Amino acid sequence: IIMASRIVSLTTLSILLLIGGAIAADYGTALSKSLLYFEAQRSGKLPPNQRVQWRGDSALKDGGDVGNDLVGGYYDAGDNVKFGFPMAFTVTMLAWSTIEFRANLEARKELANALEAIRWGTDYFIKAHPQADVLYAEVGDGASDHACWERPEDMTTSRTSFRIDDQHPGADVAAETAAAFAAASLAFKGSDPKYSVQLLDHARPLFDFARQHPGQYQSSIPAVGQFYSSSGYQDELSWAAAWLYRATADHSYLQYLYSVGSSSSVRSQFSWDDKYVGVQVLVAKTIFEGKLQESGVWAQYKNQAEQFICSCIQKGNSNVAKTPGGMLWFLPFNNLQYVGAASLVTSIYADYLTAAGRASLQCPKGTATPSDLINLARSQADYVLGSNPKGMSYMVGFGSKYPTQPHHRGASIVSIKKDPTPVGCQQGFDQWFNKNAPNPNVLDGAIVGGPDQNDGYTDARSNFQQAECATVTPASFVGVFARLA
Repeated sequence: IIMASRIVSLTTLSILLLIGGAIAADYGTALSKSLLYFEAQRSGKLPPNQRVQWRGDSALKDGGDVGNDLVGGYYDAGDNVKFGFPMAFTVTMLAWSTIEFRANLEARKELANALEAIRWGTDYFIKAHPQADVLYAEVGDGASDHACWERPEDMTTSRTSFRIDDQHPGADVAAETAAAFAAASLAFKGSDPKYSVQLLDHARPLFDFARQHPGQYQSSIPAVGQFYSSSGYQDELSWAAAWLYRATADHSYLQYLYSVGSSSSVRSQFSWDDKYVGVQVLVAKTIFEGKLQESGVWAQYKNQAEQFICSCIQKGNSNVAKTPGGMLWFLPFNNLQYVGAASLVTSIYADYLTAAGRASLQCPKGTATPSDLINLARSQADYVLGSNPKGMSYMVGFGSKYPTQPHHRGASIVSIKKDPTPVGCQQGFDQWFNKNAPNPNVLDGAIVGGPDQNDGYTDARSNFQQAECATVTPASFVGVFARLA
């Protein structure tokens, strides 16, 4: 009897270990695929080690209209435009994911791929910042691009280069790009110190330019207005200052954060357009490290970060809504980008609490432990990867059931490697967009916009609110998957 019970116990333990191993392996696979996705979004001359083989070189003359090499960077989502504002946030979040979970990425042999994904963005930003007070913030025209359905390899649409400068300010996009440079400098500090210094050499003057030339960038670049219009620039200035302090330990950046502290408040989301939660979390880290007193403005920043986290874990005064299946619900358009950013913040904050020896944080509706925060991130990652009412993964190429028609030009048209015949502007709509069939190319690692507030999802490339994939979404999930793997 004793032997039998011991066998049962061992068998149960083995099953639990197998289950745990399978879950860990799934997060590892999700991590690998999420980084692979960025290679499918590359613009420019593809490198010899390019893994996404259905893509080819594209947009090799970008910047030619202004005599400045702007080849490279990332296409934003399912289109062929390079929007600098969300691209910079993407790079900042990739860098943050890499900084916080570097050991996890290394253990999964994905650190090199994460750094490569960051560098593809920062190499482009270096080109886009040829002078201290000049930043190219968009290449391509959203209106003409969206009127066509073409592979990036044979685009016929306008590749106009749009910039901000001292006469045409855009503090939001300048400061976000400064944040990307500063965060990336930390990501590369150990492995490529020379490159790290080069990135800081761009971050500092860009931040100064943004401070000295306030204004929203869509006023200077009206073409971007209907696509990525910024609601303000103070959050980006604070975000850049927080990253520059972390990268340089220069107290002038802390002084700036102190001076503008009153503009910070409890937020309802963290996204490409609202960076305050990120600022608040970085300030809280500085408090935990004993570099700031937990009082006054600094305590306010920390409290605001924790109020947002409390609302995500359903212990706040104004909790984030949830779908019946358990997904955090923010907005109808690409909801999973907000889910990813919130999940990354809770993952990072859990580790900050643990490192500071703090057993819990006090929420309005009770205490929350680091495990509670990680469990929230895990529940959202699991939802994305298939633990949802539809029983489908919202990461393309992950699992046995996932979206087959993501709204993405390159993935939805036969690869130029298989058929080099150019696909015309309207021809793409007629032959490919309107074709009710799976995309010929699997966009591995892309995370679609996601289900609606009732967990409903329609797998159709015309359903761009739910089916389009944007780079900002997996940039956050890279950190989440790395933490969980």
